[in-house]
Amino acid sequence: MDIFRRYEGNPILRASDLPVPALGVYNPGVAEVEGEVVLLLRVEGTDGRSSLHVARSPDGIGSWRVDPEPLLSPDGGDERYEALGCEDPRVTFVEELGEWVIAYVAVGPSGPAVALATTRDFRSVRRLGLVLPPPNKDAALFPRRIRGRWWLLHRPSSGGAEHIWVAESPDLAFWGRPQLVLPERGGTWWDGARVGAGAVPVETPEGWLVIYHGVKVVAGVPNYRLGVALLDLENPARVTSRCAHPVLSPEAPYERVGNGFNIVFTCGALAREGMVWLYYGAADSCVALARARLADLVEQALACPVED
Repeated sequence: MDIFRRYEGNPILRASDLPVPALGVYNPGVAEVEGEVVLLLRVEGTDGRSSLHVARSPDGIGSWRVDPEPLLSPDGGDERYEALGCEDPRVTFVEELGEWVIAYVAVGPSGPAVALATTRDFRSVRRLGLVLPPPNKDAALFPRRIRGRWWLLHRPSSGGAEHIWVAESPDLAFWGRPQLVLPERGGTWWDGARVGAGAVPVETPEGWLVIYHGVKVVAGVPNYRLGVALLDLENPARVTSRCAHPVLSPEAPYERVGNGFNIVFTCGALAREGMVWLYYGAADSCVALARARLADLVEQALACPVED
């Protein structure tokens, strides 16, 4: 059974709620800014390319105000690397810098790559450019330095394998020392065919809580579910626990049928007063909300320790 409980008013945002024509809105990053919840939405335009638009809400549930102009768009970046879209942002507040760092997928003619940008107010943005070459996706920056360096989860593709890796950087620009973190499990596992980082890691006393997506192919159709794992606080390349069962699976009608099928996919979650507010894309069409106790998610991960 899912640990996350869906908001009864889901979906909270559809393409018809936007001030611009769109085929879909999904996979938002999330932040809290000046007493409001801010979503950085992936908006798929009618030409098929995606841009990132800002939406604001006083309670994180309704009364969304969506900016008609994108914060990041394929028309505003380097066309060599972003001409085909800006997708799937993860938003990390970095206290040391006093700003949010946006890790997103820059899609160009050579394929999807990892790019970074920064913002202080979600009204203007400074592009840092590509940091990892294609094919690569699902990047999420840890919110603080660990052992003096920045750490970034990411998901390169090679030879049909799509595992979660981590890279290190002294300055957010140059990334190296790649290490494998979470491999796809293979076989008939719910996360056997593909895995990727979801929300920005949440620091807990038990370790970094990572909510990630896993894929199982059923009758030729990829099924996306969400699970949890714990990483060592001082060595995020070391997995201490990894759940055996999903914490959210596509069961609601808006998760099962849309532009895609059987998809729950998160880029953002807020830890608030012992609860995790999970914002996720459903069927590559709309945005939904689910909530769970942080302690329950940690307990789910701890039930399956990983031996060194």
